[in-house]
Amino acid sequence: RRAGTDLFAHRRPHSRMNLPVYRVRPMTVGDLEPVQAIDRLSFSLPWPESAFSYELTKSDHSHSYVVEEDPGAGTPQVVAMAVVWVIVDEAHIATIAVHPDWRGRGLGKLLLRQILADAQDSGMETVLLEVRSGNQAAQGLYKQFGFKVVGRRPRYYQDNHEDALLMTLCFNDESELCQGSAEAQALTELEE
Repeated sequence: RRAGTDLFAHRRPHSRMNLPVYRVRPMTVGDLEPVQAIDRLSFSLPWPESAFSYELTKSDHSHSYVVEEDPGAGTPQVVAMAVVWVIVDEAHIATIAVHPDWRGRGLGKLLLRQILADAQDSGMETVLLEVRSGNQAAQGLYKQFGFKVVGRRPRYYQDNHEDALLMTLCFNDESELCQGSAEAQALTELEE
C-alpha cells in the first residue's frame, strides 16, 4: 500500500474567503524539485538529489508523502514532504519537513497524522524517528502524538555533532521496542 491512500484535507480557518485546502497525497516524480527545495531550506544536511528519486522509483520499502496547497483556481503547490521506511512491523520516519513559508499552519501535524494513520492501518507496531536534541519544536509535535524518547545517538549529526534523540510511538505496547529499558525511561524523564 502506497503513502497517502486515505487522504486528509484540511482547511485553514484564518479567513472566510477562499480558504486554502491542504491535501496529503503520495509523492510523485513530478514533485522532486519542490521536495528537494523544502529539504534544502529545512535541513543543514539535506539529502543528496538522487535520494528522493531512489525512494520513489527503486525502494519497495519507502512511502513518500507531500502536502499540497490547492489555492482554488491556481496551480497546487507542494508545501511539505515526508519519507517513511516500512520494515517488517516498524515505520521509520526518515525525513519530514514543512516549507519555512508555510510553518505554523498545522501542516506538520496534518502530515504526521496521515503517516500514523497509514502505519496503523498497515499493521505497524511502532513508528520511530530521530530528531536533533535541540529541536524542541519538532520534539513537542511528536510528543503531542504520543512519541517517547527511547534512546540517544551521540554526535549523530555530522554538521555540528549534535546528538539525535530516538523517539518511538507504539501501537502495540507488547512490542519489544516499546517495553523500554531503564535507560530509555531515564531519558524520557530528562526530556520532560
